[in-house]
Amino acid sequence: MWLPSALLLLCVPGSWSLSGPSEVAGPVGGSLSVQCRYSKEYEAFVKYWCRQPCLPIFSEVVKTSASRGEVRSGRVSIADQPGSLTFTVTLRNLTASDAGKYRCGISTLLLDDGISGFLPEPFVQVQVLVTPASSSESSARTPGPPGRDPGSLLSSVHFLLLIFLKVPLLLGMLSAVLWVNRPQRAHL
Repeated sequence: MWLPSALLLLCVPGSWSLSGPSEVAGPVGGSLSVQCRYSKEYEAFVKYWCRQPCLPIFSEVVKTSASRGEVRSGRVSIADQPGSLTFTVTLRNLTASDAGKYRCGISTLLLDDGISGFLPEPFVQVQVLVTPASSSESSARTPGPPGRDPGSLLSSVHFLLLIFLKVPLLLGMLSAVLWVNRPQRAHL
């Protein structure tokens, strides 16, 4: 009966194998760093940072490489420190448009040496807040038009996947396990 509980943990972002902050903040023009800690079994896997929902169409993914050095992409860098089982993402020269939901994660599709992995893909959702650089600068800016937060729109994709794909899949697998393990009646 432990199988359904274990399957449920696969659907929970960051379940025990990866941890990080849920919220970070930095000033406009400044920088911020996010440190994510992972468990030993994920040491050889590629680590990544992307804006939610982390689809190639919507966001650029910055990921570590086999060299284990710092990898830069524009204003974002990521560095894996396997000795301390952490990786650090740094965003530089922040703009107001950088605010939103991001994912600090581990790709289990490929190990650093190019071999496929078979572990669940853990990630932590991180809310990035960008604060005004100074009070004089914030009073000089005019507010933009009201609208939807793009981060909330993109994160709704994950919610829809959860409701229409992950939950039915989990229930289907649970039903199959219960069906296979049902008591058999003897026919006399």
